[in-house]
Amino acid sequence: MEKKHKQGFTTQNRLIIFGLVFSTLLIMAIAIFSSVNIQKNLNMSYHGFGQVISKTLAVESSDLIKNTDEKQKKDILKTHSDLILNSNKDIVFIEFRDNNGKSIYKSSNKNIGKNEKSNISVSSPMKNNQTGENIGSVTVGLSGSIADKLSSTTRATMLFVFTIIWLVFAFVVLINTYLITRELKILRDGVKRISSKEFGVKIESQDVSEEVQELFNAFNDMSNKLHLYEESNVEQLTLERNKLQAVLMSIANGVIVCDNNDNVTLINAHAKELLELQDNQLLNTNIKNYVDSDGNFCFNEKIDEYKQLSLEERASKPVIFNIKLDDKTLKSIISPMFTQSHDYVGYIIVMIDVTRETEMDMMKSHFISNVSHELRTPVTVLRSYIDTLYDMGSEFDFESQKEFIETLHTEIVRLQNMVNDILDFSRLDSNAKIEKSENDLSQLVDYCVNEVQTLLKDHHLRIEVEKDDNLPMVNCNYDSIARALTNYLSNAIKYAPDNSAIKVRLYRDNSEVVLTVRDEGIGIAPEFQKKVFERFYRVENKTHSVKGTGLGLHLVKTTIEKHHHGHVFVNSVPEHGSTFGFTLPIDDSAEDDLV
Repeated sequence: MEKKHKQGFTTQNRLIIFGLVFSTLLIMAIAIFSSVNIQKNLNMSYHGFGQVISKTLAVESSDLIKNTDEKQKKDILKTHSDLILNSNKDIVFIEFRDNNGKSIYKSSNKNIGKNEKSNISVSSPMKNNQTGENIGSVTVGLSGSIADKLSSTTRATMLFVFTIIWLVFAFVVLINTYLITRELKILRDGVKRISSKEFGVKIESQDVSEEVQELFNAFNDMSNKLHLYEESNVEQLTLERNKLQAVLMSIANGVIVCDNNDNVTLINAHAKELLELQDNQLLNTNIKNYVDSDGNFCFNEKIDEYKQLSLEERASKPVIFNIKLDDKTLKSIISPMFTQSHDYVGYIIVMIDVTRETEMDMMKSHFISNVSHELRTPVTVLRSYIDTLYDMGSEFDFESQKEFIETLHTEIVRLQNMVNDILDFSRLDSNAKIEKSENDLSQLVDYCVNEVQTLLKDHHLRIEVEKDDNLPMVNCNYDSIARALTNYLSNAIKYAPDNSAIKVRLYRDNSEVVLTVRDEGIGIAPEFQKKVFERFYRVENKTHSVKGTGLGLHLVKTTIEKHHHGHVFVNSVPEHGSTFGFTLPIDDSAEDDLV
C-alpha cells in the first residue's frame, strides 16, 4: 500500500512540474517572439528616422552651398554638420560627397566615445532645387543607442510582465494543487481509519468543491452504515464468543484451543490448574514449548504425531495419550477444529485428570494379585489337609486328627474373613441402607477385645483398655462398628512388636464419642498417612510385608463416614507407633443413612 501511495504522489508531482515547465516555455516563447518583433519594428523605425535626418540634411545642405565656390562650400558644410552633431548624440558622423562620389567633408561627433561605432548608415542625394540636378550625396551614421535603449527597456518591461504572469500562474497552480491534495489527504485519512476498523468516523466537508462535497457525503454515509453493521455483527459475534468461552471455562476437564501455528488462543481455568500455570502464562505462546518441572516437553512429540495424520484421520481418530506431571496423570485428547464451511482452523486438547483412576487400576491389580495369593494359601492348605485326612485319616491318632481339624478351622476362618471383607466392601460401597439402634460402645469394646484374644497369645501381646464412665448410648449399627474396631485391633496386632501393649481408649468429646487404638509398631510415614484409608491401598516396604486385601481400612472409613457421619483419623510417627481412631456422633437419628 505504501509503495502504491508513493508512486501516485510522484506522478502528481510530475504533472505539476510538467505544467509549470510547459507554461514557462510557452511564456518564454511568447516573450521572445514579442521581443523579436518589437526589435524589428524599432530597427525599421530607427532606420526611417535616419532616412529622415539624411534627407533633411541633404535638402538644407543643397540650399546652403548653391552658388558657392568649393572653399565656401566646405566651410558651410562643416559649420552646418557640426551644429547638427552637437545637438544630437545619436549621430556618429556626417559625410558629404560630390557627384562623383568623392568625399567633400566628413565630420565626426565629438560628444560620443571613441569606441562607439556607427551601426546604421543612411545616404540621401543632394539635388539642385531649381534644375533638379544631382550635385552629390549626404551619408549619416547612427549609433543606434536610442534604439538599443528602447529595446532594452521594452525587453525588461516584457520580462517583468511575463514574470509576474508566470508567478501568478504558478501560484494559482500550487494553491489549486494544495487544495486538491488537502481534500485527498482528508479522504485518505478517513479511509485509513475505516481500514483500521474505526467505523462510524466522519470527515469534515467545509470549504471544499461541490464534487468533493458529494464524495465526502458518500464516504460519511458508507462509514455510518459500516458502523451500524459492525455494532450488530460484533454484538452477535461477542455473544457467541462469550457463550463459547463460558462453556469452555465451565467444563470440568481442562481445555486448550490452539491455532494452525500451535499458538494457544484459549485455555480454561481447569487446564491452568492441571498444568500448574499462573494467570495467562501459556496464552498466545506455542503449546509445544510447554515443559514440566523436570524440563520435559509434554506435548511436542504427540502434536507432531497428530500433524502427520490427514484431516480425515484426525477427524475419525483423535490422538489420545497420557501426560505424567509430577504426581498427576493427565489423559489428553487432541481433536481437530473446523469451521461451518469445514475449513481446518486448529485443534483442541482436552485434558482429564485420571490420577485417581490410574492409581485405582494399579491398586485393583495389586488387590487381585493379593486376593489370589491370599485365597490360594488357605485353599492349598485346606486341600492338602483334607486329602491327607481322607487318604490316611485312619492312621492318625485322635490328637493328630484334632490338630489337623484345628488347622482346617483356622484356614476356613481366614478364608471366611477375606470373603467377608469383599462382601462388606460391595455392600457398604453400594447405596444400601443399614439398620441402626442405640448401643453401648463400652460393651462393644469389651466384645471386640475378647474376639482377638487368641491372636494376642500368638504374638505375646496384651491389650490395655481405658474407658470413660457414664458414656451415653450411641445410635449405630452394632455389627459394622464392631467390625471396624476389630479391623483396627487386627492391624495393631499385625504390626505391633512382640511383648508390647496395644492401648484402646474410649471417651466423650462434646457431642461425639471417640475410640482410638494405639500400637508401638514401626509407624507410617507422613506421605502414606493420607492414603491408608483408600481402597486397595497397602503400605508395602521391607518392614510392612504383612499380606492382605487392602480393603480393611477402606471399609472402616466407609462404615464410619458414609454410614454413621463420623470421622476416621490416624496419627503416626515412624519408629514410634501409630494411633488409629474414629469418632461417632452421639445422636445420629436425624441423619439420612442412604449411601
